[in-house]
Amino acid sequence: MTWKTAHRSFYYQGAPAPEDPVLEPAATALLCIDVQNYGLVLHDDPAERARWAPFHERMRGTLIPRLRGLQQSFRSAGIDVIHARIACLLADGRDRSLSQKMPGWNNLLMPLDTPASQIIPELAPAPGEIVVTKTTDSALTGTNLRLMLANMGIRNVVVAGIYTDQCVSSTVRSLADESFRVILVEDCCAAGTDELHRAEIAILNMIYCHVMTSDELRALMGLA
Repeated sequence: MTWKTAHRSFYYQGAPAPEDPVLEPAATALLCIDVQNYGLVLHDDPAERARWAPFHERMRGTLIPRLRGLQQSFRSAGIDVIHARIACLLADGRDRSLSQKMPGWNNLLMPLDTPASQIIPELAPAPGEIVVTKTTDSALTGTNLRLMLANMGIRNVVVAGIYTDQCVSSTVRSLADESFRVILVEDCCAAGTDELHRAEIAILNMIYCHVMTSDELRALMGLA
């Protein structure tokens, strides 16, 4: 099974296989979302640490090495790599959107210069790469990224990062609504559980984006 037939939701069972998208290097960018230190902190509570173990295994064993490799492929080909991260500009977080003030896990208070808000070293921006800071889930809604992409002539956005069912999903939907062509790289994303990850990529696939693996994307774009 390839990306053309995989990850289909109820709505697209039996639909014709999509054509290969044309991803011209000058009109394409890789957008890496929220791969920050806060996402890799291990819980002190043993029960919570065990509950989150599959996520950390996917991050270390799949997402980080494959996204690092994809970043290197894009950079070697001269294709833009862009980074988005969650951080608030005020120490008390008043500038955050409502979705980032909700009680519980999503209540992320991460001022701009704190260690938790920094992108992890393995996937850190190279010199000169764009980094946008957002106080919303969507990297498009919460920044001037839309304007920058338009100014750069970008029409195709390859999306990766965490969490598949939250900030990644919100960004993919925003991009699609603005008529960008979106590719979601399945093995370069993660959610809190594999079940949530699989469910969300099926929801997004074939309407808001095309879902591919990093190897399928490299083959399509002729990248090393």
